[in-house]
Amino acid sequence: MGATGTARIVQIHPTRKCNLSCLHCYSQSSPRERGALEIDLLCEAVSAAAAEGYNTVSLSGGEPLLYAPLRELLQHARVCGMRTTVTTNGMLLTARNIERLRDTVDVLAISIDGVPASHNRMRGNALAFDAMQSRLAAVRAAGLNFGFIFTLTQHNLDELDWVKEFAVTEGAQLLQIHPLEEVGNAAHRMSGKTPDANESAYAWFLGRQLEQDGGGIKVQVDIAYSENVKQHPELVYADDNVALAERAFADLVSPLVIEADARVSPIQYGFAHQFSIGNLRHAPMGALLQQWRTASLADFYALCRSVHAEIVTAPPHFFNWYDLLGKRAEQKLQRHAA
Repeated sequence: MGATGTARIVQIHPTRKCNLSCLHCYSQSSPRERGALEIDLLCEAVSAAAAEGYNTVSLSGGEPLLYAPLRELLQHARVCGMRTTVTTNGMLLTARNIERLRDTVDVLAISIDGVPASHNRMRGNALAFDAMQSRLAAVRAAGLNFGFIFTLTQHNLDELDWVKEFAVTEGAQLLQIHPLEEVGNAAHRMSGKTPDANESAYAWFLGRQLEQDGGGIKVQVDIAYSENVKQHPELVYADDNVALAERAFADLVSPLVIEADARVSPIQYGFAHQFSIGNLRHAPMGALLQQWRTASLADFYALCRSVHAEIVTAPPHFFNWYDLLGKRAEQKLQRHAA
């Protein structure tokens, strides 16, 4: 099944330009950034990814609503038979931008970081929460399916109940709980704020409780339980009997991440460069995937198995697999450089 379930995700960051400069932004996006990936480059990459079995395009940023050809890219993904999601801070969901999303996006994901004061502090803008909330009526009126993404830190678990009630009241279909990862801005501005094992465990159980409490909302918690991973190594790409040369690429690595500089990475934005799949400005997506399958895929799976072996020997615990794998990849890179 893999780490993303039945979804085979291409995560695209078409620009690092954003109307905010958030404390926890992994791509270090801000209003100072300029430039964007060419639409033809991205459409060709999406077509090649679809041919390799990917079935979902997820746009993030920067702020995707600042990417001029956004609708064209979403329409192309739809033509390729793929589901589409867009992650936004919600402040720019004007009537014009909602029209760009109409009939082209399956799920609109809106970021939320806790109660209004916490949200504004994380976003570095005293108007961020009110501006986002003021756009939700128009989103509902347009009939867009939307949900909220809550960034879990070491210190905001107590705000999760409030966030869930807010999501239900506003008519969201999904609440996704995603633990902070200390990359990008967070590595410098939120060091030590990643949820520990205790916070992760409470968040996992609370997420299950919130979903069972009703309200018509699905709750997704991006935290793994070690005992489940031990029994199902395929969930973290650690199974031993994988025919790497024969299976569709989408069954071997998901998410596939297209970064704002056209670099293609496995699993996570900014994943250790030694595992980089390549750059779309140097070769088309199909060629990059084929070359990486031959040259680097076995090493990537060896990394996954080593992390799985670490989990197997540890006591039961809850953890962020993406973050753990990324850290171990960086440590491997540093050992090779030493």
